[in-house]
Amino acid sequence: MDARALTKRFGDILANDRVDLVINKGEIHALLGENGAGKSTLVKMFYGSLEPDGGEILWQGNRVKIDNPATARELGIGMVFQHFSLFEALTVVENIALALPNPGRMADLAKRIEAVSKDYGLPLTPTDVVADLPVGIRQRIEIVRCLLQEPRLIIMDEPTSVLTPQEADRLFLTLQRLAKEGCAVLYISHRLEEVKRICHHATILRHGQVVRECDPTKETPASLASMMVGADVAAVSASEKKANLGGVRLGLKNLSAPAATPFATALNKISLDLRAGEVVAIAGVAGNGQGELFDAISGERPVRSFMIEIDGTACGTKSITWRRRQNAAFVPEERLGHGAVPGMLLSQNVVLTRHATSDGLSWGGLVSLPKAVSIQERIKRDFDVRMSHDNPEARSLSGGNLQKFVVGRELDRKPGLLVVDQPTWGVDAGAAALIRQALIDLARSGSAVLAISQDLDEIFEIADRIAVISRGYLSEAEPAEKMTRERVGLLMAGGAETQGDVA
Repeated sequence: MDARALTKRFGDILANDRVDLVINKGEIHALLGENGAGKSTLVKMFYGSLEPDGGEILWQGNRVKIDNPATARELGIGMVFQHFSLFEALTVVENIALALPNPGRMADLAKRIEAVSKDYGLPLTPTDVVADLPVGIRQRIEIVRCLLQEPRLIIMDEPTSVLTPQEADRLFLTLQRLAKEGCAVLYISHRLEEVKRICHHATILRHGQVVRECDPTKETPASLASMMVGADVAAVSASEKKANLGGVRLGLKNLSAPAATPFATALNKISLDLRAGEVVAIAGVAGNGQGELFDAISGERPVRSFMIEIDGTACGTKSITWRRRQNAAFVPEERLGHGAVPGMLLSQNVVLTRHATSDGLSWGGLVSLPKAVSIQERIKRDFDVRMSHDNPEARSLSGGNLQKFVVGRELDRKPGLLVVDQPTWGVDAGAAALIRQALIDLARSGSAVLAISQDLDEIFEIADRIAVISRGYLSEAEPAEKMTRERVGLLMAGGAETQGDVA
């Protein structure tokens, strides 16, 4: 594929500014950039989800117009999205059939799925119901569905964000084989170590423009990050060792809860003591009970009172507001819609989580909007939240900037307990470093931080102790220096269940 001077505007915003990009046959080509750099806009034009305002796309030397994803697939362009597009109530073969123009007989398709998935080291059972499958297997479905369309170019968006280390290694082998067979791969990732490991070439976008191209194998993660942001990215430092840990700020006592829906995960006898002065990280592949655990700790889902204690007070049945008044703060995984209301101003979103705390925002039932605006401005400054104008609606921010705002809103309170789910989900290297350092600094100031994350780089960078959640069971939290990626990966794949029974 050869993209020439591709340009895309959204109102006054120039998302892509005359972008040139050549992807060669048999090449794994990384597309890097900060949040808001224009990566998603560019690949959506390649896949037919957006129409360029200028420039042209050449496919095998011929100029083409890609009006929609069906046209892209006919040309031989496939895409594996970060967020899966699968129907949980359907089987593997049924989900794949929906994406194929001529699926044929289901029995014949099932045999093709078995053969192709086994051949590429991504084995699937066509009759399995998607709801019963872990996230790593679900990604296999997306990839095999793409392979059955015999693509010449595969676009992959953050493909390892939901995988264990072992599953990521298996994916890399598959991509390397595809490249050897002549398929081109456009690879989008914020994980720069893996970019350096498997990619042959890298294009870096900044503010919608191509600013650099390089051979990532000859770079370091730090140099790649510097190219992305246009400056050196500060290293995260946890060098200040824990002094004397304080008391238990969060206690989980055999926390159990049945699955709320047929597609949810039950929590099973989860126990954990989180002390002032430390960061405890919970690793796990998505869909293993992280959301259910967050909901129970935050008060969104009541459990038996004794199962959760904040600063020694049983609170399993207490409300979110009560817990916030106990100086606890919570950052959910879904930033837009759960962490922030899309159509409300940032200052109004400040009020939503801080109206009942000791910020002076409300008195006698009245809210001080000037105070809320002042807090919003401080968050913007301290966490480098970039916005088109002062105090915009939440939905106008890019994903990474909204993440900085939502995390910053709670960190700004200096809470005694912070529980954060996926703290740097989908943010660039610079923003990730900023957030991770802020979590460490909060803990070192005497607070307790519980970070739920799928990013092992992040976990080993910030955690004092590491636990793993798998199918609703939590392993014992162990000192980070005694854990390895391989051990965490094995626990993520199911080893936590045995430890959970013992806990």
